[in-house]
Amino acid sequence: MRSSCVLLTALVALAAYYIYIPLPSSVSDPWKLMLLDATFRSAQQVSNLIHYLGLSHHLLALNFIIVSFGKKSAWSSPQVKVTDTDFDGVEVRVFEGSPKPEEPLKRGIVYIHGGGWALASAKIRYYDELCTTMAEELNAVIVSIEIWEGLVSQVTWAAVILEQKTWSHTVLCPELASWSALDSSQPSLASPHTTQLTRGPSVQFYNVGTFRYRLVPKVYFPAQIHDVVCATKYFLQPEVLHKYSVDPGRVGISGDSAGGNLAAALGQQFAQDANLKNKLKVQALIYPVLQALDFNTPSYQQNVNTPILPRYVMVKCWVDYFKGNYDFIQAMIINNHTSMDMGEAVTLRARLNWTSLLPASITKDYKPVVQPTGNARIVREIPQLLDVRSAPLIADQEVLRHLPKTYILTCEHDVLRDDGIMYAKRLESAGVAVTLDHFEDGFHGCMIFTSWPTNFSVGIRTRNSYIKWLDQNL
Repeated sequence: MRSSCVLLTALVALAAYYIYIPLPSSVSDPWKLMLLDATFRSAQQVSNLIHYLGLSHHLLALNFIIVSFGKKSAWSSPQVKVTDTDFDGVEVRVFEGSPKPEEPLKRGIVYIHGGGWALASAKIRYYDELCTTMAEELNAVIVSIEIWEGLVSQVTWAAVILEQKTWSHTVLCPELASWSALDSSQPSLASPHTTQLTRGPSVQFYNVGTFRYRLVPKVYFPAQIHDVVCATKYFLQPEVLHKYSVDPGRVGISGDSAGGNLAAALGQQFAQDANLKNKLKVQALIYPVLQALDFNTPSYQQNVNTPILPRYVMVKCWVDYFKGNYDFIQAMIINNHTSMDMGEAVTLRARLNWTSLLPASITKDYKPVVQPTGNARIVREIPQLLDVRSAPLIADQEVLRHLPKTYILTCEHDVLRDDGIMYAKRLESAGVAVTLDHFEDGFHGCMIFTSWPTNFSVGIRTRNSYIKWLDQNL
């Protein structure tokens, strides 16, 4: 009996040691956050073990765990109709609020979920509940773009000549048409079932399957952006908006975390597209990741080990997104990839000079980390780090001034806090109407945690504030 008690005490002590991490007193529901973080860390360690044993890639294993425990079928209610479909080959889940006689046309929102470009799904409970609430409270049509591993075995595209009319449709995304089946940089299209495709108006396609918005490690930057662009352009077609009774003048784009990154990139691309007839009215970015040039902003320094997104994990997400070398991570953490001897990087870093873009209440006593010399090999092998499509914060001022009214939500206990604040400041300087909504007790990812057992008070407040802004501005 005594040995059992000793063993139990030891196990409880070990569990407490594993779960407990020091957190600021101001963070929402700290013990609940510790439990959530411990659960996520455990899933990561299991996926790393699976990877080590050679059974699967660790990201595929981790995403399998996440989706398996949270997947939800498309279930409709009297208030919201939910359907799974595809928009130009990209899988989406559509949430339609109940029609109102006084509002024959609804608002429309394209929502892109987070997950470090590698994890989660529009079909897990957290995002399903968020989009259902949005559709009901806003009387809107929410298009939640599904992200998945994008296995090519699930898709077959075939090129047909113009005379073949059956099941054909015009390609909305020339990016997809320009990818060759033999192009190894786009593995999701490199399939025995894929025909050589060429850009041009004479090529049309018939779809005898669907592919989902694709994730790392099956595809890498910029494939995710192409998928989001395709799905959104499809939704903005007059006949599709008419089908869902959506007002063409009241459509917005939104996303959280990595989804906020993709939403910001899409917003900039659409703002420069002169051929796009239906423009976006608003963009709403929830704790977005917006740059990979400086991993020592005050929020990165302050929240270096804060759950659920420590700095090391965020840098690793960037390396995964670009199919980079993990050996670069430690050097990138100390900004060796944007040192003073890297000409182009130094020029771009000037656009996110946080000593001038952030208020004194944020900068406090933190000092910029700028290395005199660095590792030129990093940018040489991962030039995507300096690509504005991956880092919307470094866009030209001329591009920014054409963006729509913007909402940016930031959290105090989040490495990405300063990305959002700096983007708000740059947009404001460019003449864009911006609402910066900051939560002092918030942490990264909090907005989707609104129901038991992962219900946080700040999750409910951030969600309500976000929906209120959309209601007033879209």
